[in-house]
Amino acid sequence: MIVYVKKWCPWCVEALGWLRERNFDFEVVDVLADAEGYKRMQTISGQSLTPTLEMPDGEVLADFDVGQLEKFLEKRRGEGK
Repeated sequence: MIVYVKKWCPWCVEALGWLRERNFDFEVVDVLADAEGYKRMQTISGQSLTPTLEMPDGEVLADFDVGQLEKFLEKRRGEGK
């Protein structure tokens, strides 16, 4: 999975910490340092807010907090994804 972030974004810092604590494998793209990453995030999510999560199958969770992230990943696990 790819997590698009802005380094100063408190929701991004919290989401990355949550994912690390649970040993998820993910790539981080700082959209303020990576113009192509920023364009990609806007294309897949239709917005410019972070954090944005892109799953390998193309499913996207945009502008989320840790509670929404947890529910999203639990739902996917329940669906066998």
